[in-house]
Amino acid sequence: MTECRPELKAFLLALAGSVVLIVGMGYGRFAFTGILPLMLDEHILTLREGNLAASANYAGYLLGALMLAKARPGDAKWLNLASVLLTLLCLAAIGWLRSPLAIIAVRGVAGVLSAVTLIAASLWLLQHMKHHNGAPILYSGVGMGIFLSAEFISLAKSHAFTSQQVWLICAASAALLFLLVLRLLLSPSDYLVDWKPAVSAQAAGAEGRRGDAWKLLIIYGLAGFGYIITATYLPLFLSGSLTGIDPVQLWALFGLAAVPSCFVWHRLALKLGYRRAFTLNLMVQATGVILPAWSHSLAFCMLSALLVGFTFMGTVTLALPEGRRLNHLVTFNMIAAMTATYGIGQIIGPLAAGVLHGLTGSFNAALGAAGGALFVAAVLVTLGKPAGQRRES
Repeated sequence: MTECRPELKAFLLALAGSVVLIVGMGYGRFAFTGILPLMLDEHILTLREGNLAASANYAGYLLGALMLAKARPGDAKWLNLASVLLTLLCLAAIGWLRSPLAIIAVRGVAGVLSAVTLIAASLWLLQHMKHHNGAPILYSGVGMGIFLSAEFISLAKSHAFTSQQVWLICAASAALLFLLVLRLLLSPSDYLVDWKPAVSAQAAGAEGRRGDAWKLLIIYGLAGFGYIITATYLPLFLSGSLTGIDPVQLWALFGLAAVPSCFVWHRLALKLGYRRAFTLNLMVQATGVILPAWSHSLAFCMLSALLVGFTFMGTVTLALPEGRRLNHLVTFNMIAAMTATYGIGQIIGPLAAGVLHGLTGSFNAALGAAGGALFVAAVLVTLGKPAGQRRES
């Protein structure tokens, strides 16, 4: 491995970091979305218990992000290994559990671990290994993990496996992926010392106003609420309306659409500017969220999966760099605060969906509320003087 070209070494390192997110985020966080309908059919969970499990997971994510707010790059290697191994244990554990309370607790722990994998993988690749240009490949792992886990879930369902067996299959396939990159994750910090990446674009200036930072926190919280209902219930609220296609395949489409999104939205921000790209991202995402409330036809459902899948990681790609740029305007850590507001939105989303479903008997009201939140966020982006307008390179 040490004799391969520097460009290949850089790609493989980014791919290894991506696998950490495939396991910790794609499997550990989002496989629940694909398996939940099966767990409901088998009466392992009720819809209310499924809502609590989802909210526990997102609360755990918030807790994990806050716990690692001061994590050091030198710790990232071992945080990667520990968080992935514990995530695999969580996946396997649900394959043995039948107590709703225990499942909810494990989902909470899995949420903590998903945040740890996201932060640890970022620290490891971008700072410890000093591979800044690997970020798009790294974050594409979230979408790829959703896609792969959804395909394994669909394959298992086609063979009439139980939900508990599906969880074990997910654990086994995720473990295999992890073993394939384990050696790369143990690479020394000087592994890329001979690599000379292209010079990146000029960094944005430090201008801005304190109000811009607070507005971004609100926008990011609304975005967390806006996407999470689709990201939690897509196969469930479509399962009764589609014939001839497994709804989990739409979830796979959601993940597949997310894979290139980090690259595309980064490019659009460079071409259109932060504000216009972010507004477009939120408007497209809102449209995708609301589509199934208008019609449960296959075309509308597929378009919804594509639009939301293609934009939700783009939101992260656009917002977090802006948060780093505005950090000097506040007395707290902007990235930690953004993670917190996003997490709060994700916690409220499933709970609100459960209440609205109980009142109306469908997810349409919840989808309308989520889409409305994203439209409000888009309007907030456009208000006032462009916040943090970037200098031309």
